[in-house]
Amino acid sequence: MREKLGFLVGILFLLCGLSFGRFVVEKNSLKVTSPEKIKGVYECAIGNFGVPQYGGTLIGTVVYPKANQKACKGFDEVDLSFKSRPGGLPTFLLVDRGDCYFTLKAWNAQKGGAAAILVADDKTEPLITMDTPEEENADAEYLQNITIPSALISKSLGDSIKKSLSGGEMVNMNLDWTEALPHPDERVEYEFWTNSNDECGPKCESQIDFVKNFKGAAQILEQRGYTQFTPHYITWYCPEAFILSKQCKSQCINHGRYCAPDPEQDFSRGYDGKDVVVQNLRQACFFKVANESRKPWLWWDYVTDFAIRCPMKEKKYTKECAEQVIKSLGVDLKKVDECVGDPEADVDNQVLKTEQDAQIGKGSRGDVTILPTLVINNRQYRGKLDKGAVLKAICAGFQETTEPAICLSEG
Repeated sequence: MREKLGFLVGILFLLCGLSFGRFVVEKNSLKVTSPEKIKGVYECAIGNFGVPQYGGTLIGTVVYPKANQKACKGFDEVDLSFKSRPGGLPTFLLVDRGDCYFTLKAWNAQKGGAAAILVADDKTEPLITMDTPEEENADAEYLQNITIPSALISKSLGDSIKKSLSGGEMVNMNLDWTEALPHPDERVEYEFWTNSNDECGPKCESQIDFVKNFKGAAQILEQRGYTQFTPHYITWYCPEAFILSKQCKSQCINHGRYCAPDPEQDFSRGYDGKDVVVQNLRQACFFKVANESRKPWLWWDYVTDFAIRCPMKEKKYTKECAEQVIKSLGVDLKKVDECVGDPEADVDNQVLKTEQDAQIGKGSRGDVTILPTLVINNRQYRGKLDKGAVLKAICAGFQETTEPAICLSEG
């Protein structure tokens, strides 16, 4: 019961810490080119999985399946295929919302040969971001293998498309991601919201894999001045009434000011949430010190090396292990320690205070509530956390003709 209470308190922290902002749904445009009566440009919400074609467009024809209209089972089970024939337009599969996860619908559409999936909302409401399922289903193998783009469309547009198709009319459309990211100049600014916790299952593993795989490209872009990169870490505060509780004491530092959930959601074993906060702070401080010495790209080395050398599973997720990694990279350990400060002190930590302020959306950017998250030119990236997909999105943020060579060779 205590463990469950702790988990609920952790959720309460999240709600309290983020409730005063807003989540912004990232959108791209969808242009229906035929039939005439529904021709026009519509908004759709980019799914937080799969691979959106940032900077590009995709033309296709819409199909609404005769069976399995919610795409909750494989289309091979109902003997349907959406593979394009030679010379034919790619298929955009229209399915209905409900009964199973968005990601399962996308996976079944992809296996069935569709080039993209459109999910029609089942009620009239503002568009939402389709996200990956939470922990209990996050280990499904297919999650990392979704490569088709996905979009949620409004109920009214879905109904109009279905009506046209049932009347024997062909519905053609163009999915357009060219304006999904602003591209104002020759430098792209991007943020990576991450976490040092390596015991949260598949999401943590995919995040560590991404950092290892993307490190080389990130360092080239940073060293040559093409990008300005900043890592960030989410923390939330403990509501004042709970500061003396066992939950807050094990999950928070600086007297309840900065908290993270228990890695195993079990207070009786392993590391505590406060251990995660301290390591997150150390990584943020490492970046601050490396950036001041004009070598911000060393952060990628530190995070990669720390994940390899100091894992929780081997009981090495410690200050001592972190310090060995810092020394091996030649960064001033004393300055990093000064920045971390005393986690027991009843004072603000300036680095973490700034991080909490940065979580709240400003202007066109919404609150950061999903981990991990990339923000590119002040827009939240939606899609697979994969080197190729992220590089493509960053490259779409450069002003036309100013893309660096790495975009042309690897993008």
